[in-house]
Amino acid sequence: MSHSSGFRMTSLVAAAALAVSAIAAAPAAAATDTWHSNDDVYHYFKVPQSQVSSIVGGTPATLELEANIGPSGTWSALALDPSGSDYAANVGPLEPGLYYYQYTATMPDRSKVSFRQPGSPVAVTSKPNWNTFFVPGESVAWMDDIAAGGTVEELSYRSAAAGENRTAVVWTPPGYDAARAEAYPVLYLLSSKGQTAREWVELGRAKQILDNLVTGRDARPMVVVMADANSADPRAELLDAIVPAARAGYHISSRPRSQALAGVGTGAEQAISILRDDPGVFTYVGSFAGSAAGSITKAEAKAINKGTELLRTYVGNTLDPSYNDNYDLLVDLKRSGVDFEFDGVNPDDGGTWDAWRENLRDFAARLFGQKGAGHGASAGHRPLTRPYKAPAAGSITTPYVDPHGIVTFETGVQWAGAKDVTIWGNWAPNGQWFRIPMAKQPDGRWRSTVGPLDGYYYYRYVVDGVDKKDPADTVNTHVMESQLFVPGKTDAMLADVPEGRGGTVSLMTYDAGQGAERYAYVWTPPGYEPDRQASYPVLYLYHGGGQNYGSWLETGRAKQIFDNLSLHGAMEPMVVVMPDQNGVDFWTDLSQHVMPTAAEKYNISTDSDEQALAGLSWGAINTLGTWLNHPGEFAYIGAFSGGLLSNPTVDVQAVNESTKLARFYSGDVDFTYTITQSAMQWLTSQGIHYEYAGTWVGPHGFDIWMADLIDFVPRLFTPEYRFGGVRPPLAGDGSDVVGAGRAVPVKFTLTDVAGKTVTDARPRLYLAKKKDGVTGARVPAKPVQKHADNTARYSAGKAEYVFGWDTGGLARGAYELQIDLGSSVHAIALTID
Repeated sequence: MSHSSGFRMTSLVAAAALAVSAIAAAPAAAATDTWHSNDDVYHYFKVPQSQVSSIVGGTPATLELEANIGPSGTWSALALDPSGSDYAANVGPLEPGLYYYQYTATMPDRSKVSFRQPGSPVAVTSKPNWNTFFVPGESVAWMDDIAAGGTVEELSYRSAAAGENRTAVVWTPPGYDAARAEAYPVLYLLSSKGQTAREWVELGRAKQILDNLVTGRDARPMVVVMADANSADPRAELLDAIVPAARAGYHISSRPRSQALAGVGTGAEQAISILRDDPGVFTYVGSFAGSAAGSITKAEAKAINKGTELLRTYVGNTLDPSYNDNYDLLVDLKRSGVDFEFDGVNPDDGGTWDAWRENLRDFAARLFGQKGAGHGASAGHRPLTRPYKAPAAGSITTPYVDPHGIVTFETGVQWAGAKDVTIWGNWAPNGQWFRIPMAKQPDGRWRSTVGPLDGYYYYRYVVDGVDKKDPADTVNTHVMESQLFVPGKTDAMLADVPEGRGGTVSLMTYDAGQGAERYAYVWTPPGYEPDRQASYPVLYLYHGGGQNYGSWLETGRAKQIFDNLSLHGAMEPMVVVMPDQNGVDFWTDLSQHVMPTAAEKYNISTDSDEQALAGLSWGAINTLGTWLNHPGEFAYIGAFSGGLLSNPTVDVQAVNESTKLARFYSGDVDFTYTITQSAMQWLTSQGIHYEYAGTWVGPHGFDIWMADLIDFVPRLFTPEYRFGGVRPPLAGDGSDVVGAGRAVPVKFTLTDVAGKTVTDARPRLYLAKKKDGVTGARVPAKPVQKHADNTARYSAGKAEYVFGWDTGGLARGAYELQIDLGSSVHAIALTID
């Protein structure tokens, strides 16, 4: 059927009754929530308790921020804890992109009430409790706001198919000229069931995507009509109402080669259906997570190929509900002989706007003769070779990880009567704990599938508000958390090493006095020799308050860290003793029970130069007290998220002379940050030597402490170097101003304790941004040379170490260039201009 013959009389009425009105260019950006604020790293949420009580009609058991802030955009919940008169929390650093969120109160009876800040504009029409915010960044520059963009307007029309007045949203390109000689090509974008036409601009950021494409000349200037065709007759809704109204309101072409049609979900199904019923009406057709109803015949395929310039299909990963439908669609298109292109399986996103935005960007850049795009899948996308089959009910004991990092959690039936079950884990970018909702299955089990995940996580279940350890976890017996490691590109130091290449963990039992038996875990390095002539140096590593001697192994992944450092030759062979500090006098237990027993049972040194002491949180506090009150016992000290509760009387000379390394660590939103900073300020005032690793991005948690341990251990029992100071062009005295984009040679010398030149060291360079005088997270300095790392190399000809530093891409401001020698770090303050 031709396009013109498909029109009915109602189209004339619709065209006559249409109205065009301007709307906000970016409705999502217009919503302002004053409970939400942000800085360069974190987003802060502060909700007045009195307002919450008024909104929900009582005091909630918990208040949470629910948002697409979980791994790979998973809908997750972050607890907003009472703080003064507010509920408060922070989250970050967030990957660039669009975020949508709501506040949800769980009442004492487990009922839930969701809301947005009263008075803030509705950001998402189909989700009136949602607000949104956009995090800009290089990776999403293609959907960022630009000044010279097009215009978005509402187009009202009469829908005979739906029996009501409806509204479409229309984008016109920059410089749109309603009087130009040639009519504009037009793309019709259809929404899915449960969405509105406005969702393309509210969550799809269609305006920004199109603005960037057209102004960058990556797409032809076109008019884009975003509409909802869901009705009893979607075909009539589009062809008899939306299309005539758009033509009456805008200077757009009616030529098939100047018309394109695409949709998401049911909108995509409608696009494919219209392609089959009315081939040639739209020369370009895109299916974003769509499907086809029934098999395509050979006759249909012939007509489609004759009238279609491009048919391109898109699908997300196995979390996309249309995944198997798309497999069937691809098989049917191939079988029937339809010419089409497949964008490949998006490995990062399921059936979400994160995927559909990319689909729009890819599809719009291929329309109306635009050159440059290939015919294959997008970079990094996978073929779709078989349908997905979820793990059968009851088949999962521990989380099931598929080959692509998609993880399925399933409980037993023991919580069949629960009202809500979530998975609570360190899913946040900085190790904060988010709750991911689970869905109750017909047999009473609870299940959730998330991903793709990459790296190490630890989790527990929350059943009707009560924390529960995974009942299927029989490995981790000392802690509430269960471990999940997903092999990938991150957290390589936390992975298991090949069989037989790691160290050994044993349980050490010792007498704590008065017949009390206590325990410590001990890691011995690969090839450990109990009768070796030279005894091994030893690290005593302590847990924090509320933890136990199993915490470093079962939550902190200590064995994997030591195994990987050893495998890569990044640590000296040593023995690590992880004792229990609960319920004892720390120094008495350590000096009279732990150390003597360890020396008796393991081949370890009792020389203070070959003994190290470190701990996290309460363990760090006890470590620092031992260091200052008992100088000469340990030459190496590590304090992870800890400080001094009081300032002791100290023999400064004895402490400095007996200490080779004392290194402090802290996260930027760590609740011990203040006491860590105060302790260092006091140490400085007393003239006591120490190092600060810089402020790491993260809270008081094992994500930070594992990173601390990875940084600390390679510094133990290593040769000492003397830093000779940097050479020109850097002065190294804080006066250096470096122009961004320059290649700056960093030159320095090293000597050993005897003053002899060292030529075989491997010093690494890092860069840390400073804000308000506080050093932030450090990142490897970027080398000028291709395929090089951040290691300085010794130049025999120049008799110094040289590193070619590329300052490209750095923002202006104060920085710290850190030269890490392993046993010590030398920081150079400078300014990027």
